[in-house]
Amino acid sequence: MIATPLPVRPAPTVGKAPRHRTLFIWMAFLAFTVGVGSVAGGVTGAVFTWNAAVTENITTPDDASIPETPVRGPFTMLSQAAIIAEHQLARTEGLRYAEMPREVPVLDEAGNPVLDTNGEPVMGPNEARLSWITATALTSALNLGVMAYALSAFAVVVGLTLIGIGVVFLALRSEVQVRI
Repeated sequence: MIATPLPVRPAPTVGKAPRHRTLFIWMAFLAFTVGVGSVAGGVTGAVFTWNAAVTENITTPDDASIPETPVRGPFTMLSQAAIIAEHQLARTEGLRYAEMPREVPVLDEAGNPVLDTNGEPVMGPNEARLSWITATALTSALNLGVMAYALSAFAVVVGLTLIGIGVVFLALRSEVQVRI
């Protein structure tokens, strides 16, 4: 049996770029565009988060892991969130919101329970439990700031990677011969 040679594709006409070169150029443009947008979005997110923290003018207390420092970046945000939780746990004797009763007996000036006409203790809102709502809101906002910084950094890294891929596509556009 005699093997027949495979047909040879004709070379592209002069002055007309082969289809794969055009595809590489379009993909390079797309990678550049998305990369630049991602870097710009990441930088904008970090600047926005920084400015929002500056506006709040928070300084970590002297017993925080990063003491007496303005809260601006992710590390001071984590430090402030941790000390808020620590102070709240000390205030509530180690109990968290869901572990505390909704109501507690109302006490008079001497620390004795106030009784109603039936001799039952008068119940009032548990202020220590309610303070957890504020602590949770504050720590959640600080942790959200940390996440904003993390996502901003990720966007910048992905953007720089895409810009690099765009450069590679442009460099390869005249080197690679695609046969389909």
